[in-house]
Amino acid sequence: MKKLTAILCLTIAVLLGSVGVSESAERINGICLPETKHFHSPIVGKCSASYEKGDYETALREWKPLAEQGNAAAQKNLGVMYRYGYGVPHDNKTGFKWITLAAEQGHVDAQVFLGLQYKFGHGVPQDYKISGKWFRLAAKQGDVDAQYNLGIKYDKGQGVPKDAKTGVKWYTLAAKQGHVDAQFELGVEYEHGVNSSQDYKTAVKWYTLAAKQGHTGAQVYLGDIYFKGKGISKDYKTAVKWYTLAAKQGHVTAQFNLGVIYDQATIKDSQGVTYDQGLGFSKDYKTVVKWYTLAAEQGHTGAQFYLGNMYDKGHGVPQDDKTAVKWYRLAAEQGSTWDSRTFYAQYNLGYMYDKGKGVPQDDKTAVKWYRLAAKWGYAKAQYNLGLMYKHGAGVPRDDKAAVKWLKLAAEQGNADAQLNMGLMYKHGLGVPKDDKTGIKWYKLAAEQGHSDAKLIIAAENGDKNAAFTLGGIYSGTLGGGDFPTDHGMARRYWRVAAEQGHPGAQRILNSSVPWWKPWKLYGWWRFW
Repeated sequence: MKKLTAILCLTIAVLLGSVGVSESAERINGICLPETKHFHSPIVGKCSASYEKGDYETALREWKPLAEQGNAAAQKNLGVMYRYGYGVPHDNKTGFKWITLAAEQGHVDAQVFLGLQYKFGHGVPQDYKISGKWFRLAAKQGDVDAQYNLGIKYDKGQGVPKDAKTGVKWYTLAAKQGHVDAQFELGVEYEHGVNSSQDYKTAVKWYTLAAKQGHTGAQVYLGDIYFKGKGISKDYKTAVKWYTLAAKQGHVTAQFNLGVIYDQATIKDSQGVTYDQGLGFSKDYKTVVKWYTLAAEQGHTGAQFYLGNMYDKGHGVPQDDKTAVKWYRLAAEQGSTWDSRTFYAQYNLGYMYDKGKGVPQDDKTAVKWYRLAAKWGYAKAQYNLGLMYKHGAGVPRDDKAAVKWLKLAAEQGNADAQLNMGLMYKHGLGVPKDDKTGIKWYKLAAEQGHSDAKLIIAAENGDKNAAFTLGGIYSGTLGGGDFPTDHGMARRYWRVAAEQGHPGAQRILNSSVPWWKPWKLYGWWRFW
């Protein structure tokens, strides 16, 4: 037996020497030239200089005899050549034959290769069960990639019964060997308690290990944890540190988050008083624009909307309607159904067309964008769309359609829409005339402080000044706004005011000047 072994060793040595396996290339984790076109397995610890240079003919002469003699590494390498057609005709069947022979001998790289090919259906029909078989064999030999992939299979139930604990087991084995994606997955598992108990400290541990290896997802999630103080004390500086590392690698969410953080570092209240948010730095518009722009150029809806708003309002940048329209349009055209900033952008774009800001005034295009935002339930868009139907702007006038959209907005608490619903019922526009329902809507708007609604309620309660002013509004003299010109209503309210002793109303009603032209009586300021 010893003699036979010695002869076998001598035969292999002679064979290797006669074929002339050339040594070159760098080995990483047992693979020559990993993650390149010319990746291959070393034979007797040697990488192939011929294969590295693309000299497939010489590599074939080196590997084929060894493969036929049963050398597993050579079998795997030869199989890869046939699988991808390197120096030989492309032949998946022959390629997988050689790779399988190597895997059956326990060659771990061949087992992982087969696991990946069956996982994704590359060169063979996709088969999670066969994929899992090869990953399991390689994982038991300690292969880190196989352990990670086996963790995925149990985590998601791919080809095996879903088993959270077993998934975490294999992730952990891979993560302890430094597998960055396994470390990230463990961070997710422990942060959200998806398949294990929620444990923020353990999540931070694994995220940090992955983040230090440059994993952008881990850097962003770690930033989130520190910024929000999930299970640990809030630490804005550390959050910004991790966001910045991810953002510099081009991670769009990190870029957007940094824009938001620098944008909201200080805020103003309704009285114009500035407050520091306690983030450790002041608002920096230049930095805000930088990060929003980087994210927006990658298609981030929120960044595009916020940039549009900055240019629209002139916050931190020169006011520029055309640039505002550009960013609003990009956000609006994404049509996201989950990001509310899409609806805001659609509404704002509609408003720009409605008012002719940065684009030629165009009621039809305004209606288009208002409608898109309104369909997703945005109250301001529903209100404006209702007005377009009410006034016949960009669409044929349609009081019923106006009521439909105004009601949707009013039911969400939009005070302007509530006022208009009151007017529609008061005048029987699109609905049967109903003073009681009209008053209901007026009161809802008035409760929110709507000045016109409060004026109507006061007038209805006999306030002479309110009634006099409301008469002027209905006459068109004071500008109707949402109110239709209605001389009958004007006279009615002036009569209420006159009966309460308002001199201006009495003068209008008793004058020979037509009552619907009250401004001819000395001017409005003389009536008070």
